[in-house]
Amino acid sequence: MSAPPPVAVYVHIPFCVRVCGYCDFNTYAGMDALKGAYTAAVVAEIESWAPDIAGRSVTSIAFGGGTPGEMPPDSLVAVIEAVRAAAPLAPDAEVSLEANPGTTSLADLRALAGAGVNRISFGAQSFDAGELAFLDRVHTPEATAASLHLAREAGIPGVNLDLMYGLPGQSPAAWQATLDHALTLAPDHLSLYALTVEPGTPLDGRVERGEVTPLDPDAVAAMYESTATRLEAAGYRHYELSNWARPGHESRHNRVYWTWGDYLGIGAGAHGFLDGHRFENVANPRAYIDAVRRDGRAIAEAVRPDPATSMSDWLALRLRLIEGFDAAEFAECFGEPLEAVAGPPLDACRDAGLLEKSGGRLRLTARGRLLHNEVAVRVMLHLRERAEESAPSPRGGASGVA
Repeated sequence: MSAPPPVAVYVHIPFCVRVCGYCDFNTYAGMDALKGAYTAAVVAEIESWAPDIAGRSVTSIAFGGGTPGEMPPDSLVAVIEAVRAAAPLAPDAEVSLEANPGTTSLADLRALAGAGVNRISFGAQSFDAGELAFLDRVHTPEATAASLHLAREAGIPGVNLDLMYGLPGQSPAAWQATLDHALTLAPDHLSLYALTVEPGTPLDGRVERGEVTPLDPDAVAAMYESTATRLEAAGYRHYELSNWARPGHESRHNRVYWTWGDYLGIGAGAHGFLDGHRFENVANPRAYIDAVRRDGRAIAEAVRPDPATSMSDWLALRLRLIEGFDAAEFAECFGEPLEAVAGPPLDACRDAGLLEKSGGRLRLTARGRLLHNEVAVRVMLHLRERAEESAPSPRGGASGVA
């Protein structure tokens, strides 16, 4: 009998000092009084999953948010220990944490490193004070450098910086200055995201009122392309659309998402994927705590995606990886040849110069990386149409192609 597949664990910490105007994540400010009860609920939820993951190896634990670094270290350590008690932690497991620059002390970082945290990501976003103010960030450019040095001193071997580009009014030179500043700190990994205006956020309201004008998409694309060239020259490998790493420092936890692996989603609003089922927890922290106290878990929705959704999700995620994928991997997962399932839209994207075959693997071209969403939507629409055509007719027969 083969061993059960490994599993990753994502833990959502919804608390922030301030909710940034561009953010549409499940985050809350002014709820510090809930932290103790929230920790207890997270531990209890992990305990409830122990029978489901018994015998599986936990390959990674990732604390996201929100700002996990704002939690007391002993709370985070308690969560890590709860995971260890529920299932064996792999000897080389990645344990990662997101934090704000300037808010974590050396003593706190040492306590986390002692508990197994071996990767930390600082939300630097920019090294320009004016841009940080626009983004509602509470730290200074200097705080990022200080926090990175403290993490190194504490013995955390992997340090990542999150940066944002494509800000309203941002010039290529301004973005280049932030990128160059980041490189002087020699992080092990860089996650770079274009600013997007998410519906319902305060930034969206400012755009609607004409107070803010988003940067031209072509200018944003040019920043992305110049960044890829700059980071390659600096020794960073572009391994995922928004992520670059020094060799050996790629995010192993995020790779679980991109390669269709199993993961638990723990905490308020967390999403999980286990044994082909997707689930989402209650989002409000107070409601989450109440639900866990009452039921042991706080699942708001659980579904098993239909084949068309699963296939389109698989392809969209795998195409985020610069390496792409082998068509045999798709066939092994779904029992159907890729060409038979999604040949037409993939052929059209190849003809348009968005996809290419390289070393037997299908991947996005440099141009295609700028249009990943367009490729994903084309595939999704085709798979939905295919599913509708092959659905049984009202009389019980089959209509369309099989």
